Amino acid sequence: MPTLRGPRVLAATLASAALVSLAACSTADVVTTGPRPHSPTATTTPSRSGETDPARLALSLPDLPGWTAPTAVGDGTFSRPMVSGGDVSWKVLDQNNAVVPDYRPAGPVAFGDSSVYTEVPGVLTFRGNNYRDAPAYGTTDVREKKLQVVWTQDTGDVYAEGSHWAGAGWTGQPLLVNWPTATKQAMGLSQAQVDDPDFVEVLYPVVDGNVYRLDLATGRQTKAPISTGFAFKGTGSVDPRGYPLLYAGMGLNQNGDTEGTWRYRIFDLIQNKEVSGWDGSDAGAPRDWGAFDSSALVNAATDTLIEPAENGLVYKVKLNASFDAAAKSVSVRPEFTKLWYTTPDSSRHGIEGSAAAYRNLMFAGDNDGNIVCWDATTLQVVWVHPTGDDTDATIVLEDTPSGPFLYTGNEMDKRGEGDGGAAHGPVTIQKLNALTGEQVWQYQVDAAYNKAVNGGLMATPVLGTGEVSDLVFFNIAKTGSDKQGSLVALDRQTGAVVWNRTLPHFGWSSPLLLTGTDGHTYGVLGDSSGLLHLFDPNTGRDFSTLQLSQNIEASPAVYGNMLVVGTYAKKLYGIRIS
Repeated sequence: MPTLRGPRVLAATLASAALVSLAACSTADVVTTGPRPHSPTATTTPSRSGETDPARLALSLPDLPGWTAPTAVGDGTFSRPMVSGGDVSWKVLDQNNAVVPDYRPAGPVAFGDSSVYTEVPGVLTFRGNNYRDAPAYGTTDVREKKLQVVWTQDTGDVYAEGSHWAGAGWTGQPLLVNWPTATKQAMGLSQAQVDDPDFVEVLYPVVDGNVYRLDLATGRQTKAPISTGFAFKGTGSVDPRGYPLLYAGMGLNQNGDTEGTWRYRIFDLIQNKEVSGWDGSDAGAPRDWGAFDSSALVNAATDTLIEPAENGLVYKVKLNASFDAAAKSVSVRPEFTKLWYTTPDSSRHGIEGSAAAYRNLMFAGDNDGNIVCWDATTLQVVWVHPTGDDTDATIVLEDTPSGPFLYTGNEMDKRGEGDGGAAHGPVTIQKLNALTGEQVWQYQVDAAYNKAVNGGLMATPVLGTGEVSDLVFFNIAKTGSDKQGSLVALDRQTGAVVWNRTLPHFGWSSPLLLTGTDGHTYGVLGDSSGLLHLFDPNTGRDFSTLQLSQNIEASPAVYGNMLVVGTYAKKLYGIRIS
């Protein structure tokens, strides 16, 4: 959870939620509008490549625009200029933290189009794939334009770092999986679930340290919760090959008087228990805070998992995974290589958002405000773009005929620290060229500084589709005041404001878009008052709302007509969109 660095406190999040009314706003939120010059005149389906062979997908680094070879600075460390001054330095470490001066992996690691990330229907990682652009799966039959609670599941809380942590927090997205029949049989699900092609399982690691396993349709537990004793705050990942493996990292290593070892955990969903993982307290890391909030990507073609950590390392893990459905067994034997890097701005270190990937290039923002691009194959840093402040929201990637682009934004955090810190300041939303790190456009908005509950962009943006394919949407916290927020639709080509909605209650929850069976696009957003909005992305105005209990800080996911999200009320909700 991106708040204080080092041991961090969330009490202020709960306090801020208590300050806002839990009743729906009685007056319409203010929406200002601008021109919309690129509104699509027809809805087209973008072409998709089914290529998954890393050898065919991998980009040659020397062929990238503006490429310069790295400089060897000794002891296995390399450097190259950053996008806007200064140098980034990096080195590659092996499993025992020995420097690998000339790291030459056996073959390339490269991801295909986002549409081929997973072989399994559903939302199997944060925002669904390696572009981080699909938090909803399938189409939604929207007729009444309403939201209705179908089921709830009680969860718990923990006490850690001098604070109380409850329910599901940032980013806290559920995973929704329509398993292959053989996997359901191997996991020992009921015969009715095995026989039902529409059965979807909810896997939800949350703050109380449990992984809940639920039937999406009914909310009933499919298996007993997997208990670890220590909080999850980020989002897990399910193996995209249909293997019954869940990957999820600890967000806190304290629960009351009990303190544990930082762990990134790998769960066997047949045995319903942790079977492997690694420690976040890594002697090779530049930072001693060993949490893992990032949602891993798994490159199925190479059996490789990539996981950035809050300790300042990026872990590249050869899983050596195998699954025998007939024998009802699954196994992993992780082998590690690590990227260590630093910049002139690096003092905090660590990545809290989830990495996006375009072929062999991977992208994430860090606690020092750097957007970092690295090569998944060689683990060299390709470019670094400083943003001026902490950047935790996961980057969204767009692949276009003109090339790949990134959408990102920072917070009002570092600039407010200390006695001379600013009470507020500009948050910069940017579109970047993914191959070079150069800025295409920027949009700035003022946000309040709050030491424990950051203002600015904490929510991952969402790219418009269909009738709103010209737009990109940002949910920005604490704009105008400590309580308020903004939901903004920007023109993807220019960054100009198409509409801007002032929200009485800010949010860290990431918005999502639904594709209706009627051909229209619908938006969903949760806020810090516990209000869930079903809105029109063309105008920013609500079709309807649903009042849940307490802050919706976690990000929802959708499968068909069912939405799942957790709140600070220590509840998980299954909600039907009708």
